[in-house]
Amino acid sequence: MKLSVVIPAHDEEGSVGATVEGVAARLGEEAIEYDVLVVDDNSSDRTKEIVEEIGASNPRVRCLTSYHPPGFGFAVRCGLEQFGGDAVAIMMADGSDSPEDLVAYHRLLEEGYECAFGSRFVRGARVIDYPRTKLIMNRIVNFGIRVLFRHGYNDTTNAFKAYRRETIEAIQPLLSHHFNLTVELPLKAVVRGYSYGVVPISWTNRKAGVSKLALSEMGSRYLFIVLYVFLEHHLTRGDYRRRSSGR
Repeated sequence: MKLSVVIPAHDEEGSVGATVEGVAARLGEEAIEYDVLVVDDNSSDRTKEIVEEIGASNPRVRCLTSYHPPGFGFAVRCGLEQFGGDAVAIMMADGSDSPEDLVAYHRLLEEGYECAFGSRFVRGARVIDYPRTKLIMNRIVNFGIRVLFRHGYNDTTNAFKAYRRETIEAIQPLLSHHFNLTVELPLKAVVRGYSYGVVPISWTNRKAGVSKLALSEMGSRYLFIVLYVFLEHHLTRGDYRRRSSGR
């Protein structure tokens, strides 16, 4: 199974190089067929040039300038329209996600799961230097989602997940322009009946650059997408739910 890694990046020159090289090295060590697609989201620094320099010596790495309007969600959607693998993982450019966990995701997908989810808040997970305010908000939002959808999964908002190609195709069209895409993708997959496995993962706060997630701007956007999927689940009489049985 070829794994594509989509990495949206906006002004990440301080970390994108190490992120891409770490992914390529770890997947190469495991002999996993892969490609890395960095989607440059209107960067004003050397993000694109750094990735292109890596790509010059590793043809499995490429950088694509997003052809959508600026925004995290649009950048990810661009990558999901262009990836070439049998499955795709979405990974942050800031070095917060571990390449080791990509290997665990790949194993879940090879076992037959249609989605591979990680949790930073289960036994075996590791979280380093998570800002306290964001951590509190994270736990509140994820608790609310878990209660609303009754799925038992406690880290829905984390962007770092992987999906088989057919799952990505089945949860279209995507609506989110911003970070609320991180909620839309897994919730649509779950309510439409696609199987998923969960493994403990690690998260480390960025060492360079600044976070692009502004909590004050995202509340209503998260709420919109959560309610949208909730209403789809309960009011459409299963119109969008897959007909074949999952795992």
